[in-house]
Amino acid sequence: MKPLEGIRVLDLSRILAGPLCTMWMADLGAEVIKVERPGVGDETRRWGPPFVAGESAYFLAVNRGKYGVTLDLGSPKDQEILRRLMERSDVVVHNFLPQTAEKLGVSYEAVRELNPMAVYLAILGFPPGPYRDEPGFDALIQALGGLMAITGEDERPAKVGVAIVDVLTAWAGLAGILGALLLRERTGRGTAVEATLIENSAAALVNVAQAFLLTQKEPKRLGTAHPHIVPYQVFPTADGLLMVAVGTDAQFQALCEVLGRPELASDPRFATNPARVQNRELLLPLLSAILQEKSRSYWISALKEAGVPAGAVNSLSDLFGNAGLVGRILVEVEHPTVGRYQTLACPISLAWPANTLPPPRLGEHNTEVLAKLGLSPS
Repeated sequence: MKPLEGIRVLDLSRILAGPLCTMWMADLGAEVIKVERPGVGDETRRWGPPFVAGESAYFLAVNRGKYGVTLDLGSPKDQEILRRLMERSDVVVHNFLPQTAEKLGVSYEAVRELNPMAVYLAILGFPPGPYRDEPGFDALIQALGGLMAITGEDERPAKVGVAIVDVLTAWAGLAGILGALLLRERTGRGTAVEATLIENSAAALVNVAQAFLLTQKEPKRLGTAHPHIVPYQVFPTADGLLMVAVGTDAQFQALCEVLGRPELASDPRFATNPARVQNRELLLPLLSAILQEKSRSYWISALKEAGVPAGAVNSLSDLFGNAGLVGRILVEVEHPTVGRYQTLACPISLAWPANTLPPPRLGEHNTEVLAKLGLSPS
């Protein structure tokens, strides 16, 4: 039995954070009903290329395992259908701005009046305050939320290559929903959960944020390097990039043995991690020069044998071509127009088979879902 079997989720969200959260709930066993605008649908249906058989890769990535219906939430008739769906759902998820949620009748107060046992997740850009009614976009939040302050090199900020704040917020939303469902088991009542992009961006700063809060010293952008551990970064080799992740002084000693420079481990400037952090500008060029003398495969083999964490900087071809790395998370889906393709499962649902219901075509399950509400196709 999957942990969320018997739980119905009404997914009113769009784009990434909400749909990803609800897709993971489908993998955990929930019945997820995705509501979209007639003739338009989720914005990500048009985000591309690539498109395959008219379907965008972006939409396919975060909408597997759901039943799709279309409702015009500005129509009184469809508003009545929406209310019936909210009455009969265990979880309601949306990412409307507060004033829009109020206008459409999907505020927490409106949902609670219809269904006091509903767990309600609102995904927003910002917490209560002066920014509350502003929309949140991942790249903007990465800039506002501190991630660009520490990502990139020197004076050149960079964003993470995926919408990482949306992904983090999806995890936060999932955790909040699971906690609220557990609370409902104890109290018999639903509750409201909020997950904001900006707060998740700030929370993701963890140790870097703590260092700033203690010292008020702004961190530097270090590229692939670590602000508090050395050596912990990418180095060039004779034929490719190598990630070395030395986390202990014993591992540093082993690294120096492999590199043929054992005396570096006893040098007072490098013997301890705090000393290496202080003297990174002296140490790193020495290590880099040696690592460039031989191939990446040579160093990976030698370092692994010595117990030093090291590995290649993989391309996606390298990653997904290595069953040892991704064997459990890849699942196959049969789509009526795209055909059979591989996609990613929820990484915490691996104890249970992923939901392989293909992402819905726009309005695909209108008749099936509305029949459950006692409504005829007309």
